[in-house]
Amino acid sequence: MVNSPHEAMHRIFQQYPGLFSGVSEVLGIDFPPPTSVTVLPNDLTETSPVERRVDTLLRLDAEDGEPLLLAVEAQSGKDPHKPASWAYYASYLLTKYRLQPMLLVVCQDRATAEWASREVNFGPRQWPLLTLRPLVVGPHNMPVITDPAGARKDLALATLAAITHATHPDAGGILKSMAAALRDTPQSIADPIIELVAQGLGKHPAADLWRKLVAVDLSFYKSDLSEGIRDEGRAQRGAEDVLDILDVRGIDVPDAVRERITGCGDPEILRHWHRRAVTAPTAEEIFEDE
Repeated sequence: MVNSPHEAMHRIFQQYPGLFSGVSEVLGIDFPPPTSVTVLPNDLTETSPVERRVDTLLRLDAEDGEPLLLAVEAQSGKDPHKPASWAYYASYLLTKYRLQPMLLVVCQDRATAEWASREVNFGPRQWPLLTLRPLVVGPHNMPVITDPAGARKDLALATLAAITHATHPDAGGILKSMAAALRDTPQSIADPIIELVAQGLGKHPAADLWRKLVAVDLSFYKSDLSEGIRDEGRAQRGAEDVLDILDVRGIDVPDAVRERITGCGDPEILRHWHRRAVTAPTAEEIFEDE
């Protein structure tokens, strides 16, 4: 199933095509840095009705060596059918583009990363026809960056590391270093990173911390996430003001009314209820003229 972490784990390579050079260096594999990168169509569909799509597909061109096709797959769990699909992708890409393909699998948990890292042989046991050997990045081999200087050195790599370490015991330290590094970063660079980290953390507990850091430490940014957080904050304060007035007036607030007030995210409606709360004889009557 496609979700926010899934999208962030591969779209970061579209946002920062040169990121693969940093990743390969971390993995101890010598790939020359590309001189140009082309985002290719990710539709691998054949003329038959079977549709196959790789998450992200890039063409990496370098001064030394032949161009490389990089397929990036975000993997959130073990899937026994995936190795065959990945082998198909590699074969199809080689056939279509006549360029050597490379598969990079991005994971957020160690068990999935270890599973994806296994060599898989296709063909008879006595004479395997194909061997699948994807590169895999995840919490087992991505750097734990807990100082702003380290994050600032390579923001793209730090962003991917933060996403893959969503459940790390020191996720707070990782995210605080990212926030600190972004304070001195131009908004045009920081905004996509803020969004990618938010998407990548998904519903993990670290996501709440990141939202708070964006709202406080990065409050001067105008990204969709930071604006949304500030809107939520204004709505929360508006709901608290309505409840405070009813409390000061000694008016009982049933649970259903309290939930309706606190669940409202429209500042205009909350301002209207705020005015009604000053004179309404009961909590329910702040909604009367609706």
